[in-house]
Amino acid sequence: MRIAIIAHLKHAIGEPFAGGLETHTHMLAKALQRRGHAVTVFASTRSDPALGVEAICDETSLLTTGTDEANDVAFFREHHAYLRLMTALRTRDFDVIHNNSLHYLPVSMADTLATPMVTTLHTPPFCWLESGMRLGAGASRFAAVSTATARLWSHVASVDHIVSNGIDLTHFPYRATPDPEPYLVWYGRIVPEKGLDLAIDAARRAGLPLRIAGPISDRAFFAAHIAPRLGPDIVHVGHLSHEALARLVGGARAALCSPRWEEPYGLVVAEALACGTPVASFRRGGVPDIVDASSGILAEPDDVDALAAAARQAMALDRSACRRRAEACCDAERMVDAYERIYADMVAQPLRLVRPATPTDLEPILSVA
Repeated sequence: MRIAIIAHLKHAIGEPFAGGLETHTHMLAKALQRRGHAVTVFASTRSDPALGVEAICDETSLLTTGTDEANDVAFFREHHAYLRLMTALRTRDFDVIHNNSLHYLPVSMADTLATPMVTTLHTPPFCWLESGMRLGAGASRFAAVSTATARLWSHVASVDHIVSNGIDLTHFPYRATPDPEPYLVWYGRIVPEKGLDLAIDAARRAGLPLRIAGPISDRAFFAAHIAPRLGPDIVHVGHLSHEALARLVGGARAALCSPRWEEPYGLVVAEALACGTPVASFRRGGVPDIVDASSGILAEPDDVDALAAAARQAMALDRSACRRRAEACCDAERMVDAYERIYADMVAQPLRLVRPATPTDLEPILSVA
């Protein structure tokens, strides 16, 4: 098939990945290419050219300095980039469009395209995307990355499919034995909603060192809540490549996951299990879809003592059972199989809701649901 993938524009779709959405989009595009599809990824300028990238905007995260002016510039750059793209797609020859952007314009303008579109919901609801989905009049099919995410969006639109994100198991090889020196690991974007400060407190209460990997996406949060907690036992090792990250995660006795929000899927959980590393996590969002009793321990949300106890219990779990759990429910090949079935159904039974573009498409959507 000729497949267009619409990426989000805040970060490059390439290594080192800023987060789970960038990882997912890159992996999906590469897997589809390996299966013989012609893939074009509409993404930001520094994205991996091997994906068949057509750059539509510079990375808008480079502009978000915390000032209103920078945030306004980022908002309008994204708006006009997606507006130009959606207008251009009316004359491009694709079989299907897969929207991973989290932006309101692709869904609100889906009914101006003859090409069928599926939108994957990677986050809990937020006002801009809700508004775009309502304006799109049901022209896009929707997939959610977990049952929890589908449930959260049910008041806005019918979710047609639940497709769990997958990982390339070869990128996270199994480690039967962790490093001799025991430690816990936490990794991901360092932002308030990921709850790293809670994980640090839990590691200390569990009496174990913690190694932290990931980009500092919110510098104010890092300076106020993370930097003061660092020390000989709590170390931020930086933003690592896939290979280095797999070594770090595979060497840990357990991985901590501490979301303050309804984590849509929990890619870091899947990656840890693939390495054979048990998981201790707050019971939130899509994480319970991944972790079972053989592979991790779930704690009550925001309870640091419970997370510390979960970490101590998780270290006793069988590492081979963790790997088997990843193979059973987190393999990227299963995810790509599911999306191929969705694409085939879209081509066989396209929605017929095409309308002409109107002047209202040329302005930002300022009225929200």
